[in-house]
Amino acid sequence: MAEDQDDVVETDAEPRVRVLVVDDHAVLATSLGQVLDAEPDLTTVGVAGTLAEARSLLRSTRPDVLLLDHRLPDGDGVAAIPELQALRPEVQVVVLTASAADHVLIAAIEAGASGFVSKTRSLDEVTGAVRAAASGEALISPEMLARLLPRLSRGSQRHHQELTEREREVLGLLAGGLTNAAIAAELVVSVHTVRNHIANLSAKLGAHSKLEALSIAVREGLLPDR
Repeated sequence: MAEDQDDVVETDAEPRVRVLVVDDHAVLATSLGQVLDAEPDLTTVGVAGTLAEARSLLRSTRPDVLLLDHRLPDGDGVAAIPELQALRPEVQVVVLTASAADHVLIAAIEAGASGFVSKTRSLDEVTGAVRAAASGEALISPEMLARLLPRLSRGSQRHHQELTEREREVLGLLAGGLTNAAIAAELVVSVHTVRNHIANLSAKLGAHSKLEALSIAVREGLLPDR
């Protein structure tokens, strides 16, 4: 008997990016959740208004991306990033901030964030930031990166595996603000190969994001002279 075509289930659809929203402004948080859920490739797995709620939901919902407010009732969201990533090392953190002050952005980079998005930006830009973070991109313009890199902490050495010559080359291109695709074109390799290099060098440095890898590289003097 022929299989009924209506019973065939598609199994090759790309899984949605799972997002946890952490913001104490209930209207904004709810709106962000609704916008994310309306996208075909994104889904909200929870909304938290405090760090305590975020810790609990992070354990139970296993998000891919954490949209994290800078200021929360029970603490500083940026300062809590290392603790939150310890609960789920794979999560990419995008900081929601009303402040574009350099010291806030630097703290977010050094804490392990993938980047930041201003609360004044459009909702489309927020969804774009979530997609970029999920794909491993750094959410920062080359101009901003050039301004902030010299101001990152320096001189605190720690032990890590030696980077290969190619990994150092990729690190230098990241410091120039290049995307994965641009690095692939520069090195005449595939984007997949670039992602592997970034994953390997990040693992060696103990970094959760491109920006944190650059922060560690600056601190330890690993970047080539520019």
